[in-house]
Amino acid sequence: MSTPPNDADHHETLDRDLHRFSHLESATQYVARPMVAPGIALVFMVMAGLGAAMLFGGSQSNLIVVAAAVFGAYMAINIGANDVANNMGPAVGANALTMGGAIVIAAVFESAGALLAGGDVVSTISKGIIDPQVVATSEIFIWAMMAALISSALWVNLATWVGAPVSTTHSVVGGVMGAGIAAAGFAAVNWQTMSKIAASWVISPVLGGIIAALFLALIKAKIIYQDDKIAAARRWVPVLVGIMAGAFSSYLALKGLKRIIKIDLQTALLIGTMIGALAYVITAPLIKRQSEGMENRNKSLKVLFRIPLVISAALLSFAHGANDVANAVGPLAAIVHASEFGDFASKVAIPTWVMVIGAFGISFGLFLFGPKLIRMVGSQITKLNPMRAYCVSLSAAITVIVASWLGLPVSSTHIAVGAVFGVGFFREWHHERRSRQSAVSRPAEKRIAPEERRRRKLVRRSHFMTIAAAWVITVPAAALLSGCIYLLLASFTH
Repeated sequence: MSTPPNDADHHETLDRDLHRFSHLESATQYVARPMVAPGIALVFMVMAGLGAAMLFGGSQSNLIVVAAAVFGAYMAINIGANDVANNMGPAVGANALTMGGAIVIAAVFESAGALLAGGDVVSTISKGIIDPQVVATSEIFIWAMMAALISSALWVNLATWVGAPVSTTHSVVGGVMGAGIAAAGFAAVNWQTMSKIAASWVISPVLGGIIAALFLALIKAKIIYQDDKIAAARRWVPVLVGIMAGAFSSYLALKGLKRIIKIDLQTALLIGTMIGALAYVITAPLIKRQSEGMENRNKSLKVLFRIPLVISAALLSFAHGANDVANAVGPLAAIVHASEFGDFASKVAIPTWVMVIGAFGISFGLFLFGPKLIRMVGSQITKLNPMRAYCVSLSAAITVIVASWLGLPVSSTHIAVGAVFGVGFFREWHHERRSRQSAVSRPAEKRIAPEERRRRKLVRRSHFMTIAAAWVITVPAAALLSGCIYLLLASFTH
């Protein structure tokens, strides 16, 4: 005879069922979560389109501007997801910033850079890639710019999904080139400018890597391998902060103040030297006070480098906002200008509402999709600590100044990622050299097998190959995509 179920059994069954429900609820949340970010991004794009419609009205010709505003917002979101990771990745990888802190700082400083110091005049034919005289009518020009905007946004979106940090500037360049070829043939392209851009694919990351490696060598020699590390840090950290302040001041004077005043390279370097010296004077007593009572070990050094690293990441974001947002919204500004005035100048003013779309789009993109690439750049290429990450930030600012002096169009993405690789490869070389020295001085010790040595590589080769491949094919892929999109758009309108 079966016994009647008691209260304890009831409670057990109820607990089990509720447990199942909680599992079901978490599973539903897990399924729904991947749709939240694209949903918010879509709402932002629709709002950008509605804003443009309110400004311009809904007539046939103005619908093109509305569509361009939607795609401009899409492009800005993709820049936030991909490009900004290069500025914040090293600081997050070095544990100087949490992911949330990095996203907030980057969103604020990127937007400030775009809105306060972003160039109000942009070369809409993206750095003189296409001769405007070759394009027959303003309608053809508008569709070419639209194709460039859509293709570059799609390409950056794909690269982010794959996990490859690519240059959004180069994506726009490829898009403009492809649409120009589709609209007016190969003669429309300024191949001399294109060859300069192609040269920058190699020069940017190599230069960034070399400068970052040199700074890391300096930090190792002058601070880490000294008997009294704290005394060495008191002497050298203010110097490094001064160099950082000077480099960023020169960079922003050169790139970010075009709206207020045009500054040549010599004046920018003079401004940088003065601000660098001031930063040194302010930092020296602060570092001295902070280092009092610290133990003579590497862990203490990481603490001293943490705040300068956070400041350099914020400055990098400001500089990126000032420099790169205009490149992203350039085609949108060109479409707005051509629709309003019926002509297409080589340079046009960027309306404030276009810059607002760029600035807010970057913040949304970073917040919704940025963490994937921030982790990739910060911790998956090579292991970073505050000293190594600081070398990456310093290198990024100095390389841009050197490139401006040489007159080379460079990509901030290529420089920052090249600097991360430079730090990683320097660590490998340095580790190998010390292993060889210890083998000579202590031959009785066990030798490391060649297979084990290969396994101990400090830079992930798979990421190196993925990123290099993505860089090489960015311009041709964006160009091909843009050409196809242009032909598709032209077929609909004829």
